[in-house]
Amino acid sequence: MRSIVLSASLVVSLLVAPIAALAAPRPDQTAFVDLYRELVETNTTLSGGDCTAAAAKMAARLKAAGFADADLHPFQAEGHPKEGGLVAVLPGSDPKAKAMLLLAHIDVVEAKREDWARDPFKLVEEGGYFYARGASDDKASAAVFVDTLVRFKTGGFKPRRTVKLALTCGEETASAFNGAGYLASHERKLIDAAFALNEGAGGRLDANGKPIALNIEAGEKFPQDYRLEVTNPGGHSSRPAKDNAIYRLAHGLVNIEAYQFPVEVTDASRGYYKTMGPMVGGAMGAAMTTIAGDPKDAAAAAVIEGDPGYNGMLHTTCVATMLDAGHATNALPQRARANINCRIFPGTSAEQVRATLERLVADPAVKVTAMGSRSEVTKAPPPLTPEIMGPITKVAATIWPGTPIIPILTAGATDGAFLSPVGIPTYGVTGMFGDPDGNGVHGLNERIRVASLFNGRDFLYGIVKLYAMQE
Repeated sequence: MRSIVLSASLVVSLLVAPIAALAAPRPDQTAFVDLYRELVETNTTLSGGDCTAAAAKMAARLKAAGFADADLHPFQAEGHPKEGGLVAVLPGSDPKAKAMLLLAHIDVVEAKREDWARDPFKLVEEGGYFYARGASDDKASAAVFVDTLVRFKTGGFKPRRTVKLALTCGEETASAFNGAGYLASHERKLIDAAFALNEGAGGRLDANGKPIALNIEAGEKFPQDYRLEVTNPGGHSSRPAKDNAIYRLAHGLVNIEAYQFPVEVTDASRGYYKTMGPMVGGAMGAAMTTIAGDPKDAAAAAVIEGDPGYNGMLHTTCVATMLDAGHATNALPQRARANINCRIFPGTSAEQVRATLERLVADPAVKVTAMGSRSEVTKAPPPLTPEIMGPITKVAATIWPGTPIIPILTAGATDGAFLSPVGIPTYGVTGMFGDPDGNGVHGLNERIRVASLFNGRDFLYGIVKLYAMQE
């Protein structure tokens, strides 16, 4: 990438004003919420949803804005009729300027209506929040990216570099067809780009809703599932034996629960703790500062481990997520299984973690098997160059003045794992600030602050427009 060449007046026109508490949305925000609602209320779970239908609805939005059919590329793989996606292209004026890619997944985690306080597939605005499955992860980014291209097209904006958008399915389920992986392996030319913007980092609010830091993903952990399995001849429940498959599995799970993987740091995570420590303050802030200087300090690590968000950055984590055992209420179990989901720290292999789990279980009757890998092991993160950081810094200063921008090691996994290995450096940045409790993402009553969504929308629009004018 080359440097940004923009006039001062153009820069001013591109940047957006900060949004405080909103008494009434602007007309453009109302139009955006209509698009956002349509996407959120289209069920895209693997069990009963339809990503293909959701992608088609977004394609219709883009076509209505003036996109030609030749610039809209719906895709789906054979045997996956409901797991399709969309690539949209806004051509640039300079053939020498390499394209940029906007990436967002439109599938969502499963949600049971009986567990939620509200219908998970109806967008509800309440108390300054939008509630719904996918309200944050990742239909917020997907809707913003579609909205951004609509605004570009209807506003007559002519980008110097081509802007591409990929809406994909399958990010949330390791065993599902993955649209980003499909594009990387089957349609590489279609998504070719100098870099991509993706989910992976937003911002963190304090308990009072004040922005603490805007985060940029600088690396992510590798997700890997392991199956623990015990088999047994079983028998009649009236003749219980000490060798019980469920009990043996349970003992192994308790051992895994009690274990913490060693603390590890990268340059990004060390810098994060060093910067955030004084800002967070208190015992947690002091622990962060200590860990930045001495990763082996067990007392500091114990404090950080008490916060689920910060704990994920500290080391490899493994947690039981599913159980399956027995075949009848009046029979001894012939089989007991558990799934362990691990998020592996960069530099540690999946086999090393499997061997650790086997050692923790300490029972030869419990077989520990690594399941299929979702993607390649994440390598070194792409560099945060001035060309990447420039637009982020400029636009962030107009919306969250004085808020530091801090690289972060993402504890979760994103579809960037499919793009970086094929030569498309992928950066996680959304500008959408979340609450300390994680906003129910992947859990119950998922939500996002209305102001956070609107601010993130303006932020992404601003940086994409700046990137689009780079040479």
